[in-house]
Amino acid sequence: MSTQMLTYLFVGLSFALYVGIAIWSRASSTKDFYVAGGGVHPLVNGMSTAADWMSAASFISMAGIISFIGRDGSVYLLGWTGGYVLLALLLAPYLRKFGRFTVPDFIGERYYSQTARIVAVICLIFVSFTYVAGQMRGVGIVFSRFLEVEVSTGVIIGMAVVFMYSVLGGMKGITYTQVAQYCVLIFAYMVPAIFISIMITDNPIPQLGFGSEVNDGSGLSVLQKLDGVLLDLGFSAYTEGSKSTIDVFAITAALMFGTAGLPHVLVRFFTVPKVSDARLSAGYALAFIAILYTTAPAVASFARLNLVDTVHNTAYADAPEWFGNWESTGLIAWQDKNNDGIMQYGAGAALSPIKPSFDGNTGVHGERLLSNQPTESTNEVYIDRDIMVLANPEIAGLPGWVIALVAAGGVAAALSTAAGLLLVISSAISHDLLKKALLPKITEKQELLYARMAAAVAVGIAGLFGIYPPAFVAQVVAFAFGLAAASLFPALLLGIFSKRANKEGAISGMLVGLVFTFSYIGYFKFVAPELNSAEHWLWGISPEGIGTIGMILNFAIAITVSRLTAKPPQSVQALVDNIRIPSGAKAAANHV
Repeated sequence: MSTQMLTYLFVGLSFALYVGIAIWSRASSTKDFYVAGGGVHPLVNGMSTAADWMSAASFISMAGIISFIGRDGSVYLLGWTGGYVLLALLLAPYLRKFGRFTVPDFIGERYYSQTARIVAVICLIFVSFTYVAGQMRGVGIVFSRFLEVEVSTGVIIGMAVVFMYSVLGGMKGITYTQVAQYCVLIFAYMVPAIFISIMITDNPIPQLGFGSEVNDGSGLSVLQKLDGVLLDLGFSAYTEGSKSTIDVFAITAALMFGTAGLPHVLVRFFTVPKVSDARLSAGYALAFIAILYTTAPAVASFARLNLVDTVHNTAYADAPEWFGNWESTGLIAWQDKNNDGIMQYGAGAALSPIKPSFDGNTGVHGERLLSNQPTESTNEVYIDRDIMVLANPEIAGLPGWVIALVAAGGVAAALSTAAGLLLVISSAISHDLLKKALLPKITEKQELLYARMAAAVAVGIAGLFGIYPPAFVAQVVAFAFGLAAASLFPALLLGIFSKRANKEGAISGMLVGLVFTFSYIGYFKFVAPELNSAEHWLWGISPEGIGTIGMILNFAIAITVSRLTAKPPQSVQALVDNIRIPSGAKAAANHV
């Protein structure tokens, strides 16, 4: 069977599984729709949380970015994993004890204010739509290559599938669908990683192969070989970073604290029966997540080595099949600057503007001709970073079934997170905005209908963001985490651990953090992208890391305003004590 047919088979079967689970587990009440009935087993919740967590950014884009920027890519590994630990230990158990359906619900009740609830809804929508753009983009990339359709068509197909199981099943359908998606994506990630690790180092464990000698007789380790290859091509060494220390710190912190404030992950811990189950499911999820995250550095280095070996100084006429396959999607391009028919790959941008624009004609060597202007760089090859994991099995010459498996895994990773994000958007609109604020008298049946309608609208908007994304998948996701760190995280942390934090402080802090961070990102990414460089950034902090400054501003404003205004009501202070202190602790202390 051909690779194409295997891809159709694997992806088709996975879609049938997801839709079947959605129909089997469709929601019949708002509790089913929002929190899967509140009775999910910790192991099941841990696996579904891991799938929700390991989005297109983790599966598709993270290793791609690490491949191209080397050591600087560690900010994604450190920020996302550290953030999850922070979330699991610091926030999730307390929010589960509070016992509400959504994050805005907690903020509205804790800060005794409908305005605070609505501001939280606005922050959540900004964060979630920014995040979901990366997921839908990931779906489009997978489909564009493996189903041989345009990226926009791929996004539309993904929208249809997500619509089926998120609108029908709500959190109940999503939870059990994500268990299947985790199994698909982790198998799809590990199988080619093991194959390629054996091919390059003879070590079947990618995490160990990453530090092993290359089996070419050179006596060099993988990283030593990669450093040498890249230096020869004019790049900086793979193991050397180019980002400033403050920018590395800021990006890592933004990803970490943004992670702890992500509403679609926090809501996961509302689905288990008890607080102890929330802690247990967080541990399971961390173990499941670690499998992929410890493998990503190896996948990144192997992919870059194989890419250079198969592209640089290769005649286009002799280029491997995978190069033409990805060129047809528009995610790889070649411009023959010296008219020698040979592809030269090296440092510097190959094209101006950076992304390829095809004129519809074919060159003398069969390549797709570009309307882009050539740059002064000797580099002739444009490669979209987001394809590295997906193209890796093809570059390495692995069997067709492995390539098809990776396609199904990439789709599973993107769809799992997209569904979770769309659910929190619909929940925020139907439960927090309509039921709790604007239309308090609606019935449960009406609320469920509004939730499904909101999910459907959210799917449509998410698709548009996926078709017209602002950056690479992982970068888009980094912006979302920065927005979460700057807006929601301080309100959540102060809401749990400070009895003095009041509604005035929370509202002003969230608004200042959100507006500052969003404006900074928008200015450098859309208004003046030509100024998006270290010399123009505030204190040398990139848009990916500015959420850290937004978070500090949020904390400063919230604490200052809270101190200058009235204390929260006594009932709210008692609520904070109840959330923080384990059940029976006061009685035990009095007994002693």
